[in-house]
Amino acid sequence: MDIAIIGASGFTGGDLIRLLLLHSKAEVTCATSRSEEGKPVSSVHRNLKDLTDIKFTNPDIENLDADFAFLAVPHTAAMKYAGQLKERGIKTVDLSADYRLSKDIYESTYGVEHTCYFEAPYGLPELHREVIKGADFVANPGCFPTGATLAAAPLAKLAHTIIYDSKTGVSGAGVNPSKTNQYTNVADNLTAYKWTSHRHLAEMRQEAKFLGSSAKCHFTPHLLPVNRGILTTAHILLNEPLTQEEVEKLYQDRYKNEFFVRLQNPSLGGVRGSNFCDIGVESEGTRIVAVSAIDNLVKGASGQAIQNMNIMCGFEETDGLRFGPVFP
Repeated sequence: MDIAIIGASGFTGGDLIRLLLLHSKAEVTCATSRSEEGKPVSSVHRNLKDLTDIKFTNPDIENLDADFAFLAVPHTAAMKYAGQLKERGIKTVDLSADYRLSKDIYESTYGVEHTCYFEAPYGLPELHREVIKGADFVANPGCFPTGATLAAAPLAKLAHTIIYDSKTGVSGAGVNPSKTNQYTNVADNLTAYKWTSHRHLAEMRQEAKFLGSSAKCHFTPHLLPVNRGILTTAHILLNEPLTQEEVEKLYQDRYKNEFFVRLQNPSLGGVRGSNFCDIGVESEGTRIVAVSAIDNLVKGASGQAIQNMNIMCGFEETDGLRFGPVFP
């Protein structure tokens, strides 16, 4: 299957290419970038030297020759391509935020008009696998909502309040230099940002509602001086107390058939480079603390996008993703 990656010069585009090298049924034949047009992909993603010989091209959806596409462009840019891809019948996973939310919530959250809206399945396979199957367009979740939602899902319906506290690596800020990812601002430092107003909170609330929860959801992210990973601590406040044994059983029952969710003490080093989400949980009666760890560029972006592609196309769900984390 020929794969096109629209917007392939960033971190998520690079990881899509890296991971798809391992896929038994997919090959990247098109990688687009306006700024890098004509250059070898390996001149930007130097970790891919001698692993691929393709060059960046300018996006041209009308003449795109591909069986499947990944949109790895920023929000508001994806909607410019999505309609054309659907019209051409090219199955697509969109890694931007443009199709994760309803039109009104998207417009109020991102402050822009959505000019090409249509409904798309929310691509968190552990919750939405059945609607992802056979879909022609899937909205890949945000990195923070992935780890947060998986941490709280088994208890969401029993909670009256869920408070998410996340620590993220610098790669979440993207490949372009900015004050956010400048070494002098990040190294030997830890900072909170968008304390009550991060855009990903809308997805967390949406998924809590999908799970049948009426809980109030709150979220504060922090920037951690590491390259990859998100560690999320979910404080889940219950209406009625649960014992440690009861909580553990709920998590075991929920995730017993989910290959990419592992119930064990989570750490960033324990999932780095992989598509796994590790979750640990501890009961304090009416307060449950659930901690999750993911690689923000893999399970939080490119790996989950490939997981969605596999489900959409009827492939083995772990194809291209069945490998262990890099540790230490």
